[in-house]
Amino acid sequence: MTWTPQQLSPEHPPVRSGNIGVLLVNLGTPDAPTAKAVKKYLAEFLSDKRVIEIPSIVWQPILRGIILNNRPKKSAHAYSQVWGKYGSPLATLTAEQAEALQMRLGDQVQVGWGMRYGNPSIEQELTRLKDAGCDRILLAPMYPQYCGATTATVVDKASEVLGKMRWQPTLRTMPPYHDDPAYITALAQDLTRQLDDLTFEPEVLLLSFHGMPERTLPKGDPYHCHCQKTARLLEAEIRASGKRSEMRVLTTFQSRFGRAKWLEPATDTTLMAEGKAGTKRMAIAAPGFAVDCLETLEELAIQGREQFTEAGGEEFAALSCLNSSDAGMVMLETIIRRELSGWI
Repeated sequence: MTWTPQQLSPEHPPVRSGNIGVLLVNLGTPDAPTAKAVKKYLAEFLSDKRVIEIPSIVWQPILRGIILNNRPKKSAHAYSQVWGKYGSPLATLTAEQAEALQMRLGDQVQVGWGMRYGNPSIEQELTRLKDAGCDRILLAPMYPQYCGATTATVVDKASEVLGKMRWQPTLRTMPPYHDDPAYITALAQDLTRQLDDLTFEPEVLLLSFHGMPERTLPKGDPYHCHCQKTARLLEAEIRASGKRSEMRVLTTFQSRFGRAKWLEPATDTTLMAEGKAGTKRMAIAAPGFAVDCLETLEELAIQGREQFTEAGGEEFAALSCLNSSDAGMVMLETIIRRELSGWI
């Protein structure tokens, strides 16, 4: 709805209000697969105190003096292996989700998407939705399992943006959905479809979640518990069909960084251990990622295959995330509509 200046007063500027917005937020991506762009992205990402829980006086010299001078070139090479025609797969696939969700929700809601680190930023997108007249906005962190380093930092940034606004929109935050029946059903349906399409029958289905430092667990972060519950419910749903009763399902954690002890078992060591133990056929899925990204397309699909086959494995398949698949969009629409209850 737009109020014209004449309806308010001769000198009052136009004011738009009365609309509802949804903002899908994912982690982030560099603007290009270059060392310069990756360095800028990592500087923002690794400076977040939710991500690196080390005092800045200790951490920043390490980050600026060592990591940002060594890691960007290596990471840029990894990004170049998965970079698509339209850019970063994380950004492209998140945009596809937003577009598909917009079609499902219709004109009653405006759907946007943004990144916690990089572009488009949360600030840009919240401001754009507010300027478009959205005075009620659902913030949707695309992390099924809650973690302080993911979900919480999205809320932190959104709050920081609201702190700059004179007229703030009303904000709701979508809760984690690690055990939501809609999510578990969507995962089971989509993974079963992909398993059925394989030319081999996996002996092992590896469910790989992004890792976190082990110290986060005793500090009260529920992430590890959420991942384990997702894996447990997903395995039960897959086995409910009676198929693949002989297939083992394992839960692991990937993307270790630094010297701290991380959640275990680790994905890379498990892949190698399985290959050495005689496992010949492996499928791997990443149910904690809403869309495919560097961690799934390069770390799992490329590095994971190498780790498994070099250890003696023969058949390997990296299964896609939900992305904008039919099952994934039914799930996302179901949860979003529930969280918009009372607004639409």
